[in-house]
Amino acid sequence: METIKLKKDQSTKSTGIKITGAEAIIHCLLAEGVDLIYGYPGGAIMPVYDELYKFQDKLTHILTRHEQGATHAAQGFARVTGKVGVAMATSGPGATNLVTGLADAQIDSTPIVCITGQVPRHLLGSDAFQETDIIGISTPVTKWNHQITKASEIPEVMAKAFYIAKSGRPGPVLIDITKNAQFEEFEFSYEKCTGVRSYKPVPEPSIKAIEAAAELINSAKKPYIVWGQGVILGKAEEALKAFVEKAGIPAAWTIMGESALPTSHPMNVGMVGMHGNYGPNVLTNECDVLIAIGMRFDDRVTGNLDTYAKQAKIIHFEIDPAEVNKNVAVDIAVLGNAKTTLELILPLINENSHEEWHKEFDKKYKEEFAQVIEKDLHPSKPGLTMGEVIEEINLASEHEAVIVTDVGQHQMAACRYAKFKHSKSNITSGGLGTMGFALPAAIGAKMGAMEREVVAIIGDGGYQMTIQELGVIFQHNIPVKIVVLNNDHLGMVRQWQELFFESRYASTVMTNPDFVKIAEGYHIEAKRVTERKDLKTVVQEMIASKNPYFLEVRVEKEDNVFPMIPSGASVSEIRLK
Repeated sequence: METIKLKKDQSTKSTGIKITGAEAIIHCLLAEGVDLIYGYPGGAIMPVYDELYKFQDKLTHILTRHEQGATHAAQGFARVTGKVGVAMATSGPGATNLVTGLADAQIDSTPIVCITGQVPRHLLGSDAFQETDIIGISTPVTKWNHQITKASEIPEVMAKAFYIAKSGRPGPVLIDITKNAQFEEFEFSYEKCTGVRSYKPVPEPSIKAIEAAAELINSAKKPYIVWGQGVILGKAEEALKAFVEKAGIPAAWTIMGESALPTSHPMNVGMVGMHGNYGPNVLTNECDVLIAIGMRFDDRVTGNLDTYAKQAKIIHFEIDPAEVNKNVAVDIAVLGNAKTTLELILPLINENSHEEWHKEFDKKYKEEFAQVIEKDLHPSKPGLTMGEVIEEINLASEHEAVIVTDVGQHQMAACRYAKFKHSKSNITSGGLGTMGFALPAAIGAKMGAMEREVVAIIGDGGYQMTIQELGVIFQHNIPVKIVVLNNDHLGMVRQWQELFFESRYASTVMTNPDFVKIAEGYHIEAKRVTERKDLKTVVQEMIASKNPYFLEVRVEKEDNVFPMIPSGASVSEIRLK
């Protein structure tokens, strides 16, 4: 088993030399500062892999066990570092296996560049072996894509790919390269892209809109902030902190925005959305000014749009003009990067405290604590809860860990109860809700932040979708901590079946394998906890370990995640039980 060592501070200068298209791709990656690639080789991309072999001193390639794992690992790396993640695959099924990760990255604004091989140019459209129209397939789920059929196109297209992926509102880019283009030779030179005609990634802020927003905020009696991932992507964490502290405004977050402001910050009132906190949801419909920062009014946040914040004036700070008035009509749109616009508005904001308004959030929190939180974190019943597992991880990691979650009940429990001190600490699949995301994403996150503890929290269903990526952890000795909260069900679907389908558990009961033995088969230290008395000790042991570690916790089979806004209901109709 090899211990992975990333190549750092490597660069290449290849200008005016005659090289193959395959080698040109490597030089382009190096010029963009790439030192880590996730991928899976095959016939149509083999020339590039042959060149990768020659550049092992400058580029680390991680062989994932499935191409989907490569995209999620690239996402995890991008989310924790802010850099562009890179994944590579062959044509046909290799390329189509990237699509789920591309779609996930598109809706969650994650900058990744995916490179796929393709059949030779003269065979395009002939149904050649392993030919698929990946450009047509991926168009709806990429920020940009392009097919290269001549080697001379490679430098310009690759430079454009990285620029588009990371600029403005980030997103995934796919570059498809025919095999003939990989073999062709040409005079190589590379220049980074600094702009694309007709593409304006960051709108120019309107001073008039900022002044109008400031006036509205200063006159508000019950102002309320909801921030999203745009704060993190825009590096606006400190600007947000300064804004909420000066204005004294209660601030809540979407799951993608979590960790931009420390959990313990007095202005941080919790999570909005279907399984968010009681106060932040209910009081959305009682505020007089709603300030949305870097969020897109997703349906899981708003509930029924016909009743969402109808009493409030709405200000939307947003980098993507297409998101303004898409779901919710706003009164003032402040376009631009969140860091820039928050810094511009800060001098115009009056100092305030809004003490009486904050007391409304405190009151609602006490109700939620009594009916939900206390029972989740400090249960008296025999069965283990997901919440108490998260709390033990908080304590053992001292709130320093990066938490990577899959999708389902465990995800909502983790988002509700994980505590963070640092930004870029909550890595999850938000908009697409991709089961199987967490394990490979945790690999990418750990490789992007080797100095940080990375804990993957996964359900027994999603875990088995990408369980093969344990092979990557074993091969490269990546010290990821894996916690599977096993309730022998597809828990979130089962919860809906219980609440809305008269407990008809259609295809949600799972007969699971011995997860501990599987982990041990990959030579990963593994333990199982079934009783509360063992939980704290084993979690502490896991966090203290310097090696990969797998922990299965057997939790209650039919426990539910509350609060909950039923699908299509108003945020005011949130249920505590």
